[in-house]
Amino acid sequence: MSLTLEDITLTYPDGDSRLTALDAVSLDVPAGTLTAVVGPSGSGKSSLLAVAATLVTPDQGRVCVDGTETGALSRSERAELRRRRMGIVFQQPNLLGSLTAVEQLQLMAHLDGRRPREVRSRARELLAAVGLADQAHRRPHQLSGGQRQRIGIARALMNEPAVLLVDEPTSALDHERGAAVMDLLARLTRERETATVLVTHDRARLAVADRVVELVDGRVGAPVSLSGD
Repeated sequence: MSLTLEDITLTYPDGDSRLTALDAVSLDVPAGTLTAVVGPSGSGKSSLLAVAATLVTPDQGRVCVDGTETGALSRSERAELRRRRMGIVFQQPNLLGSLTAVEQLQLMAHLDGRRPREVRSRARELLAAVGLADQAHRRPHQLSGGQRQRIGIARALMNEPAVLLVDEPTSALDHERGAAVMDLLARLTRERETATVLVTHDRARLAVADRVVELVDGRVGAPVSLSGD
């Protein structure tokens, strides 16, 4: 299981010309590893995540998810790929206020047509994995920001994805809760053997990553030292 982006170029209309968001970017993320993507605002981080998620089709280049090249897939096939082989953790968890923590997870698997008993068992297993087994029946307003983010992570893992894509998971959290979420993502990546890409501004926690890629004006910059040297 892996994620590969090869020679990705993405442009957007900009008046009479086109603006380059990604310029020949290549990235290989093996299973069980976490790649952090950093860079200033406007550097292409969000565009990279959108291309990896097959939400945006690049002008050129190849995206392979768990051995499947996505360029030849139809829109419905890409949607099925996202549902079955990808987990996406948004900057805001966007939990449904009327559902309990365990129901947030169960909903994802019900949409995929899985058996109720299997769904209940996996939802509880994942809540335990993110340290929230005792919060299963609480609703979002009864949970802290860090707890809600952890539910979002568990929800993204519900359908056993090969690829996990994470957008700024610590942006709304204080340092302590942010550190806990980053450590959790690193641990789950290894335990669940997902190919994880994490977009972040939080350079203080890059040591949890296996690799750090910096984007500058849509291009991959010089290697980033995990030690800060």
